[in-house]
Amino acid sequence: MSAPFDFLDPLAKLQDKIDELRQLSESTGVDVAREVAGLEEKLAAESVRLFATLSPWQRVQLSRHPLRPQTSDYIDNCCQDWIPLAGDRLYGDDEAIMSGLATIGGVRCMVIGQQKGKDVHERRRCNFGMPHPEGYRKAMLKMRLAERFGLPVVCLVNTPGAFPGVEAEERGQSIAIAENIRDMAALRTPTIVVVIGEGGSGGALGIGVGDRMLMLQNSYFSVISPEGCAAILWKDGSKRDLAAERLGLTAEVLKGHHVVDEIVPEPPGGAHRRPREMAARLGEVIARNLTELQKLPIDALLAQRYEKLRRIGQVVEEAKAG
Repeated sequence: MSAPFDFLDPLAKLQDKIDELRQLSESTGVDVAREVAGLEEKLAAESVRLFATLSPWQRVQLSRHPLRPQTSDYIDNCCQDWIPLAGDRLYGDDEAIMSGLATIGGVRCMVIGQQKGKDVHERRRCNFGMPHPEGYRKAMLKMRLAERFGLPVVCLVNTPGAFPGVEAEERGQSIAIAENIRDMAALRTPTIVVVIGEGGSGGALGIGVGDRMLMLQNSYFSVISPEGCAAILWKDGSKRDLAAERLGLTAEVLKGHHVVDEIVPEPPGGAHRRPREMAARLGEVIARNLTELQKLPIDALLAQRYEKLRRIGQVVEEAKAG
């Protein structure tokens, strides 16, 4: 089975060999356990080597992997007592944003996440993860509900950007995103934002303001996609790898700029190879952060959030001697 991206081909070839040996063992009864174990060890070592040298553009590609876990996967694997909530009570229900009550690691919370869809039909219903304004209003309505009942909010970000169509603009796309950014900054309940895949532009910011920002190791968070940046700056979309490097959109770079508070490591080979392990790992990290934030008085929490937001993008210039 070929990999969706060229740089993953060595891993795909090793996995193919492992699968072939297992099929041979099942059909003939030949014991190939030693050979399979050797190949699995080689696959693990190659995964570590490959993923330690990924370029920013390659991480962007991984964030778009068709098998990468989505919001629905994390809801299924690390949320208990899920109760879905729909609609914005104004226009309709945007399936690009899922929302509902859940329990994560023993902590009851409101979960809001962007969903791209897994097959053709779901992707069309979810508009390929590009929310409409009613999706952002739906998200804020659920956050207000959580605030009223003293529940923390967990937002899972995974979008190439908000839908830029005429109908979305007619229904107030930019206003909906701007109001969410404003209101999330003052929301009187603990809020955690997790970038699980793509974090594109204002589409991500619409549910992307909180007390803690977490990023999966192979996700990105950027004002624009590398392709869009390359088309604007160099009039050449093929320079997307250069654009990805210049944008500084990876988790490590953003953590250095104090945009991201914690990077969540992915299993060897990426989250798409072991989705359940990734979900369990993320659930533990979310539960720990929620527990820490819930210990703070609300006024102290808001003051800390304000200081965190004010620090982003701060520049200090060294005075010149003489």
